[in-house]
Amino acid sequence: MLSYDPNWQEVLQSSFMMNAAMAGLYIAIAAGVIGYFTIARQSTFASHALAHIGLPGATGAALFGLPISLGMGAFCFIGALVIGALGKKASQREIATGTVLAFATGLGLFFARLSSAASQQMQSILFGSILTITHEQIIGFLIFDIFLLIAVTILYKPLLFSSLDEQVAQAKGVPIFWMNITFMVLLSGVITIAVPAVGTLLIFALIITPAAAANNFTNTPFKAMIVATLICLCSIWLGLLLSAMFPTPPSFVIVTITTIIWAISKLYDKAIRNS
Repeated sequence: MLSYDPNWQEVLQSSFMMNAAMAGLYIAIAAGVIGYFTIARQSTFASHALAHIGLPGATGAALFGLPISLGMGAFCFIGALVIGALGKKASQREIATGTVLAFATGLGLFFARLSSAASQQMQSILFGSILTITHEQIIGFLIFDIFLLIAVTILYKPLLFSSLDEQVAQAKGVPIFWMNITFMVLLSGVITIAVPAVGTLLIFALIITPAAAANNFTNTPFKAMIVATLICLCSIWLGLLLSAMFPTPPSFVIVTITTIIWAISKLYDKAIRNS
């Protein structure tokens, strides 16, 4: 049964909660931008796979005493190159991606069994721990956001074109192969910074669900990115607030809020279509 913490305002003002709120802002920006393209490119399974491909990198890093984010980022990057090279269409990559995903998950569990440190990190890797994010990580998130926004601004037209209509984009001279690689690399970076918040198992809650809801509320790519960012940010901040008032794991609350918003967006979209 949930208990109410009368000192929740003091908890909100604590340094770890302020760090979590700031991290939530940067994560929401990255997830909101890349989430739209992930859905447009029908790459939702790839985003799920990349999060799990990063698992052995994270547990392996813990095994050898290296930063968790470094190991996860390296494996996500390699996985992004492989998946990107397989093409945009799900039929071209699902079998290979699923095979790599299964192997990576098994390897991650194997590394966890070899080291008590890696085993202790497993829960935070799988389910996230946004309240333990450090100031150094926040700076890393900010730097990545700047890089992501610059890259998307420069590549916006060809990336959007290849996402919405690959065949026409290819006929117009858009380098489809390199767009696939670029998108997957950017996605791997977003996953790397989002995992500390909700973990590899719940990554959909930040990257896919807000973007899916935004698509139901809006009808243009740019508006969808803005709305997805706001949904993600509100979900994280409201999740932190509720977890302080009623002590619960923030990741669970965040996932619940994004799911509720997505369900509301489905009802809204259905009402608009029927009107």
